[in-house]
Amino acid sequence: MPTANPHSSLYLYGIVAAPGPRHLSVVGLDKQPVQVHGLGSLAFLYSQARQERYLASRANLLAHEAVLEKVMNEGHRALLPLQFGLVVSGWEQVEQDLVQPRLADLLALLERLEGKREVGVKVFWDPEQELKLGLEENPALKARRDEMAGAPLGLDAVVEIGRALEQLLEQRRQRIAQTFTAALSPLASDRVEGDLLTENMAYNGSFLINWEDEPVFAQKVEELDQTFQGRLRIRYNNFTAPYNFVKL
Repeated sequence: MPTANPHSSLYLYGIVAAPGPRHLSVVGLDKQPVQVHGLGSLAFLYSQARQERYLASRANLLAHEAVLEKVMNEGHRALLPLQFGLVVSGWEQVEQDLVQPRLADLLALLERLEGKREVGVKVFWDPEQELKLGLEENPALKARRDEMAGAPLGLDAVVEIGRALEQLLEQRRQRIAQTFTAALSPLASDRVEGDLLTENMAYNGSFLINWEDEPVFAQKVEELDQTFQGRLRIRYNNFTAPYNFVKL
């Protein structure tokens, strides 16, 4: 198994159960070959670091992710991804700072991920369209808004109608989120909801599913798309390193 020069810095990608991949042909950051180093019952994926600090550019982030995905695709599916940009001085630092204090936790996470994969569902909507649909379903609120459209309004009235419209829109967003959660959660062993990154994002969920169940999950996502009759844009990522389910 290849080992690093003890005097050079190392860039770490992830952790698998020892002994790890025996014949890797993967290129990582700085076009450096990815290697494997065993520390007891763990094996670390690494390459020689050519920089002290790595910019979180799109190219670098994709290179980091590509290493993890290729290793998983080659059969090492239980993989703990490490955060982007992790550069260490040597294996002694890794042993002292990570392995010794957290070994039991790391082994438990590897066991939990055995036979699992992370998939992600992001749902985008058109808030203006949803508000219009919501008002059609709520004629009393629509009438209030229409009455105010051409009339001079005081601050209190403006605030009141604004809050009512915001509440209506949030209720519709929650209804969308609950629909996706109710349909997809039974197919997963765990679920994490992420932040809504833009005002056009209505739902952001990650699911931990059995590796072989992905086609069934994908079909359910397709059925949800049909349920909403094209009102939503769904971005489905059917394979990613399980960042959302390995946090210590």
